[in-house]
Amino acid sequence: MATESKPPFPPFTEETARQKVKAAQNAWNTMNPELIQFAYTADSIWRNRDTFLQGRDQIVEFLRKKWANETEYRLRKELFAFTDNKVSSIIKIAVQFWYEWRDETAQWWRTYGLEDWTFAENGLMRKRQMSGNDVRIEEEERWFKDGVDIDTVDISEKHW
Repeated sequence: MATESKPPFPPFTEETARQKVKAAQNAWNTMNPELIQFAYTADSIWRNRDTFLQGRDQIVEFLRKKWANETEYRLRKELFAFTDNKVSSIIKIAVQFWYEWRDETAQWWRTYGLEDWTFAENGLMRKRQMSGNDVRIEEEERWFKDGVDIDTVDISEKHW
């Protein structure tokens, strides 16, 4: 749809890039693929680890399967870098993230990683690349427990 848009719009400042990152964090923490899909262009290209997707239908299907397997999901994203569009017409934000989840055996995991986002001028993401690593953790090692504000958790340098 040509009239779709999602502020803030590029070119990004540090402040608007951070807003974009936190908006994505908040949307993903809803675990609602039908809502999340509208942050991406209709033909958005994704690489999520070893999975390659294109378009909103594939994004929704992927996220439904993801959260069927990754329960009690809690995500934090932080701005890593961004382009301000002064040198290139490619508009990017890089993100580091951490999320915790439980598998079907009730084992807790923490996933660490980086994302590379490319944006259309209307503020929708047209490309998303994600690389991540899963680390088994015990219940007492969790950061993002119920009732904790994930944005206030102190994540030490050894974890980024």
